[in-house]
Amino acid sequence: MTDKGEFEGKPLLIRLITLPVAAVFCLLAASCTHSPVAHSPVAASQLADVLYVGPHVLTMDEAFAGADAVAVKDDSILWVRPQADWTGQATRTVELGERALLPGLIDAHGHFAFLASTVNMANVASPPVGTITNIAELQQHLRDYMAAQTPATAVATSTDAVRWVVGIGYDDSLLAERRHPNRDDLDAVSATVPIVLIHVSGHLAAANSPALALAGITAVTPDPPGGVIRRRSGSQEPDGVVEETAMANLRQYYIGNAELTQQEIDDALTTYASHGITTAQDGAASWGIYERLQRASLNIDLVVYPVGMADDFAIPDDVPVGEYQQRLKLGGIKLILDGSPQGKTAYLSAPYHVVPEGLDADYRGYPTVPQAQANAYVQRFVEAGVPMLVHCNGDAAAQMLIDALQQVDVPLGDHRTVMIHAQVLRETQLDTMQQLQVIPSFFSAHTFYWGDWHRDSVLGEQRAARISATRSALERDMPFTVHNDAPIVPPDMIRLLWATTNRQTRSGATLGEAQRISTYQALRAMTIDAAYQYFEEAEKGSITPGKQADLVILSANPLQMDASELLQLQVEETISRGVSIFQR
Repeated sequence: MTDKGEFEGKPLLIRLITLPVAAVFCLLAASCTHSPVAHSPVAASQLADVLYVGPHVLTMDEAFAGADAVAVKDDSILWVRPQADWTGQATRTVELGERALLPGLIDAHGHFAFLASTVNMANVASPPVGTITNIAELQQHLRDYMAAQTPATAVATSTDAVRWVVGIGYDDSLLAERRHPNRDDLDAVSATVPIVLIHVSGHLAAANSPALALAGITAVTPDPPGGVIRRRSGSQEPDGVVEETAMANLRQYYIGNAELTQQEIDDALTTYASHGITTAQDGAASWGIYERLQRASLNIDLVVYPVGMADDFAIPDDVPVGEYQQRLKLGGIKLILDGSPQGKTAYLSAPYHVVPEGLDADYRGYPTVPQAQANAYVQRFVEAGVPMLVHCNGDAAAQMLIDALQQVDVPLGDHRTVMIHAQVLRETQLDTMQQLQVIPSFFSAHTFYWGDWHRDSVLGEQRAARISATRSALERDMPFTVHNDAPIVPPDMIRLLWATTNRQTRSGATLGEAQRISTYQALRAMTIDAAYQYFEEAEKGSITPGKQADLVILSANPLQMDASELLQLQVEETISRGVSIFQR
């Protein structure tokens, strides 16, 4: 028996390690719920705030599949039955007509603070997110952006106040030149103002000479572990493009997420709500971000996962894991084991179909940490009972997580480890993940945004057809989720629904028809299964009496539409904890 006084004053992570893992996960799961859900009908004589009535109520709960009326009281769902059974009173009745009522949509993976911080960045993305199709257009867009900026955008460096120009979303796969902009391209925009552009994947960046100088990236700077500084041909001189951990010296100067304004946060909240999202995620935060969000006013639920990849990482004593404080919850921690397939830094078991210029023919990406370090992280957080989101794009990175979980020397318990992106999984890996109860969260928007690129350059036809293997997971009866990874792509849940069910690329081709799933199955991945991922299935994810009144009204019933027409859907209204937070 551990004496209580032995760990008083120690970080929460250390104190959790002393508890049996199964008990900790039970505590975490319990802390996510307000009260058990009662599936029996609530007395219909009660007074409701709102009664929603219509033939297209998609409860995502088989016990209430025939309902056409939903009563809401305060922040909870009071009653769900056929309208003919309602004998109570409602302050307001909403006639849905041909519109559909669904549970609020749940963001299974994204980066809330990063999205909020992009509000004032230059949008250098290609269609449909931006307008850039070649490097000349990118350069002109930056010149126009700079002309419109004010000194209020200045960022303090170690020596002076320097005005940085930051752009987000450039995509070498969609630029006419089929290459990254380099320091020469950006020096042509300005040889004095530091410019840095964030690749659409978020895993690479391009910088001009002033930015490289301020970040201390020179010919004698070595590649850091888990990262690459790209060099000019035949030289050690940086060409301006940096990968993965090599971005750190740049990022510290231009990313100020901990200093987000409430207006930037409000803009992000509006964006999420406009897409029907009532629970969002910050899936790679810092403690500075978490503390800033603690002070923010939020109108949706937000689950934060700080990056836990440091030997001295510990969760502060005053931060409860798995428990909402107002609208904010620390859900667990984030680990990152590899990079990006579209950026060709993901860690694969076989070489890239077309390797990046200057690299060996057997190049297959690389891990961010060695296997032994991944093992140590996973052992540590499983012992502590802290849930993990683990970024694994390539199948070699996925195997690192699988191997790490298999070597854990304590019972896994109800750990619900989430493999984020899970892009290039093999069938045998899914079998093992099912045994280990790992939840894949598929970046299925990739089928549209980079499907052609994956087929023709990244993976080749056979492997590309298996990205986001939703059908394979479904056939194993595995819970899985799907996500947009905002701001990598916008948090557009309708496009995500369409992409998951159709798997249509930008060129109109179908990528991996065998991995298609139905509209209903895709909706489950955005609602009840996403709630399960968060240990919140008892209070979210379906329209069930006793659950939180998180709802979304769509312009039509997606289950009565051909999957090819799903992009015609619109979010008409979003309701979070019983309060309307968005109306079209």
